[in-house]
Amino acid sequence: MYQVTFTFENQDPVIVSAAPDASLLEVARNANVAIDAPCSGNGSCGKCRVKLVEGQLDSPRTGHISEEEYADGWRLSCGSKILSDVTVLVPDIASAYQSRMKTADLSSGEEIAVFEKLQADIQAAGVEFRNDFLTAVITMDEPTLDDTMPDNERLTWAIEAQLGVEQVEIPYFVLKKLASTLRDSGFSVKIVAEKKGNALKLYDISASDDETPVCGMAVDIGTTTVAAVLMDLFTGKLLAKASSGNGQIRYGADVINRIVEQGKPGGVQRLQDAIVKETLRPILAGLCQSAKVKASRIMRVCVASNTTMNHLLLGVDAAPVRMEPYIPSFFHVDGLKAADVGLRVNPSAELRVAPNIGSYVGGDITAGAFATLLWNKEEFSLFVDLGTNGEIVFGNRDFMMSCACSAGPAFEGGDISCGMRATDGAIEAVTIDVDTMEPAFQIVGDADQKPVGLCGSGIIDLISELFRCGIINAKGLFVREGKRVTHDQHGTGRYILATPAESATEREISLTEVDIESFVRAKGAIYSAIDTLLTSLDMDASVLEHVYVAGGIGSGINMKNAINIGMFPAVELEKYEYVGNSSLAGSYAMVLSDEAHEKVAELAKNMTYVELSTHPGYMDNFVAACFLPHTDAARFPDSVQER
Repeated sequence: MYQVTFTFENQDPVIVSAAPDASLLEVARNANVAIDAPCSGNGSCGKCRVKLVEGQLDSPRTGHISEEEYADGWRLSCGSKILSDVTVLVPDIASAYQSRMKTADLSSGEEIAVFEKLQADIQAAGVEFRNDFLTAVITMDEPTLDDTMPDNERLTWAIEAQLGVEQVEIPYFVLKKLASTLRDSGFSVKIVAEKKGNALKLYDISASDDETPVCGMAVDIGTTTVAAVLMDLFTGKLLAKASSGNGQIRYGADVINRIVEQGKPGGVQRLQDAIVKETLRPILAGLCQSAKVKASRIMRVCVASNTTMNHLLLGVDAAPVRMEPYIPSFFHVDGLKAADVGLRVNPSAELRVAPNIGSYVGGDITAGAFATLLWNKEEFSLFVDLGTNGEIVFGNRDFMMSCACSAGPAFEGGDISCGMRATDGAIEAVTIDVDTMEPAFQIVGDADQKPVGLCGSGIIDLISELFRCGIINAKGLFVREGKRVTHDQHGTGRYILATPAESATEREISLTEVDIESFVRAKGAIYSAIDTLLTSLDMDASVLEHVYVAGGIGSGINMKNAINIGMFPAVELEKYEYVGNSSLAGSYAMVLSDEAHEKVAELAKNMTYVELSTHPGYMDNFVAACFLPHTDAARFPDSVQER
């Protein structure tokens, strides 16, 4: 056995044992060392870079690492076998930035206003924001030698008398703290409970003057990114918001690789631990710290995620999802508690899971479609969620159809050499001077910091600008020369946004022809899915009155640029609206409103799911869309180059 030491720039080293010829990436995974591997270790993404400090690795050089970098010790962990005791540095590069937890600043009120507007819009559509939780101060006579009634009966009788209920359930969590709480508060306590008819279930008791909020937690589990909010369960007021990378990403950037990993020995637990222990628990701790509440005050949790993520979260076998005829274990599931999956909130807290529609259209889309109010509109609307899978819903109050396309992780920075999610340091908007070919860009976070990488909205802008300026042609190949355009030894071109000296990682930030090809496939998948869905109903884009675009790919998408590259239909710009994380918005509504929860379930049952992989003509549409902007240029009359 050899000793492997993983060192980091900002944390203590991790030391483990490994067998000779063991894969360095697998050793890291088993040691819970997070090395980003979007391709799940097949060597295609080049993002699992480490620096060999001491020892020997059998690690041939690949096209992802230059000769200079290789000489300096850089290796791909997926292609490295251990030949001796080794020490490697896991760098704090763009992939590390992807995994950091970020807590939102609510001081400006902008985030709070978004959710307040959502609540008002949904109420205006006739859905009441109400749940059955309540608080009440319950006062009892103190026990005496003449009154020896046990504490649980004393509390039960007092609740029945003061609240007019016939049945009271006191769970174990409350029973354990009952004696001390009653006596510390002089037998006057505040209860948190849920009332169903004449029955009441206790969730918590505390001193009668306790003003701590009663909370709910809404979560959007994306394949790449996880976001959550904490809110007051009675008013809906946003108390905290946080996000981080999905810890499962080291098992692959797409759901197929993760399903494969889940099928390996111990895989079910590894994938569940990656989302619960490594991702959700730190987010939960950050939310509670920010809001200054204990996790036990969270009485309800709702999760919205795609079908595979739902299975991985619950520890349910997802293998049938990827195999024809693509049958998941569940669309809708009830009766879950947050504690069932290891979330350390109130032990009685319900876990609501937004229902799935199909094998590749999940609860994130049902929740998102609900939040956009498609179901309450007379006109035809389109809802597009840009993530690792691209999901689309089309319809109005009379009908809704949905489909999914395998866009890959490009919209969230995956499969892109310098790609990253939309967090601090990400380039989210780009313009290029047509004459000098010099770029100007906008960065997420501190405007004075150096860039780290490119997020989805920045990639859309950059490709659109490269095409507009005649730097690349319709096939995505570089056709202009300049100091920002260079080629490697194989002749593959790239555009340099930032030199090593100009970037935060001291590595070049550039977009290659390979990156452009990956992104063009992703945008082609989106456009062809929209086109197929509309033509299946003998319609075209002219019927669209509103297009909602969701997805955490930046603070906003430049719709003109997205149309310019042929990602979205060429309809009037005013018809487009970027709605951000609609999945989280829908999950928020499902926490606060029992009626919203029921409405989302109704939408899922009534939505028609179209399986594109078996739909005639889809592949032809996809191939036609894999150009800039499209092989049929008449569809995009305004998408022209300036040179």
